Amino acid sequence: MKKIGLLGGSFNPAHGGHRAISLFAAKALGLNEVWWLVSPGNPLKPRIGMAPLPARLAHARQVARRAPIRATAIEATLGTRYTVDTLRALARRYPGNRFIWLMGADNLVQFGEWRNWRGIARQMPIAVIARPGYDSDAYGSAAMSWLRRFVRSPRQSADWTNWRPPALVLLRFRPDPRSATLLRQADPLWHREYERACVRDPLTRRLVI
Repeated sequence: MKKIGLLGGSFNPAHGGHRAISLFAAKALGLNEVWWLVSPGNPLKPRIGMAPLPARLAHARQVARRAPIRATAIEATLGTRYTVDTLRALARRYPGNRFIWLMGADNLVQFGEWRNWRGIARQMPIAVIARPGYDSDAYGSAAMSWLRRFVRSPRQSADWTNWRPPALVLLRFRPDPRSATLLRQADPLWHREYERACVRDPLTRRLVI
């Protein structure tokens, strides 16, 4: 059995903050790997300014190099658009793995807007990593008012494979101000060097186009 953390997002672009929280979560939760699910298209984000999927995946793989992190565009193969469907498909495709969903506190703020978010919580445990400036809104969010009854102590985080979902653990992490938004503002054409990238997905072994 492999213990896998799943971190979803546009990764537009991936950056050191993604890497830092992934390594932190891997250590806190005793994970074998973290999979970055590079989304073909986030339903809650505009398409304007979204770099092509192969460029985002190629850059994410570069950021994740020499770490127990796999950047994958497997959602494009699965044909899933919403997280709840992706998680269900991954559980069927990899029955020998145990998965935990990772999200920053900024995502918890809008978690109640996600398609069938309660269904996500019922599928697998969730680990929320603190993000500077978002914690108070996250803990006061509509979704958190329902999830609060399922919160586990961080001292138990290494035993998450024994938890019965819904289960949520809140992990404190040193502040990291890096964000994809700021990186895009500094360099809107960051993806140009990856325009001709030929990327093979590490999970499906298919070329991502």
